[in-house]
Amino acid sequence: MARKPPAGRRGSWEWSRTAQTRQTMLRAAREVFTEHGFAEASISQVIERAGSSVGSLYHHFGGKTELFIAVWESFQDAQEEAAAASVAEARAAGVTDPLELFAVGSRTFLENAWRQRDLVRLFLHGDTPPGFELTRRARARGWVRQNAALLGAGDDPLSRLTVTVMSGLIGEAMWEVATSDDETEARQVTEAALTIVRRFDFLADG
Repeated sequence: MARKPPAGRRGSWEWSRTAQTRQTMLRAAREVFTEHGFAEASISQVIERAGSSVGSLYHHFGGKTELFIAVWESFQDAQEEAAAASVAEARAAGVTDPLELFAVGSRTFLENAWRQRDLVRLFLHGDTPPGFELTRRARARGWVRQNAALLGAGDDPLSRLTVTVMSGLIGEAMWEVATSDDETEARQVTEAALTIVRRFDFLADG
């Protein structure tokens, strides 16, 4: 018989178990979605691979669409956190140029896109739930705002459009990286994207 944790620790233990269950389901869902796409994936495949139950999955996520969105949000969160950590490390090393900080974060973003190219291909291939594109665009707008703050861009039309174009460039480069034939090609795409980014140096002068 399994031992129960002490009463004082039960709340944290239950939270930890719940978080672990959720992560297990997300890993299983990632595998199933990347193997089959959204349309062909089934809840039964996910719960079988996670060793869970239908009730538990619906309790944590609500359904297949919500599960797909959760996998995507987990990927986006990890991408943004990794990029932010790289920028913070560069700042600590003395880098102050906003454009170079943007390049540092973008490099990490693109390198991680290669490592998780199965997910990038899934999200950009088109086999996604109805309405996913609107959700993706809303998140992208938030990412543009973060980039604007990092670059210290003004609120004038030229600055806003420039940041949008720069952010879109990295987004398109992510797709090119993820569909590269090998890591060497992915690195070449990354370097090409960063070369273009550094040509936007007029932004700081605006």
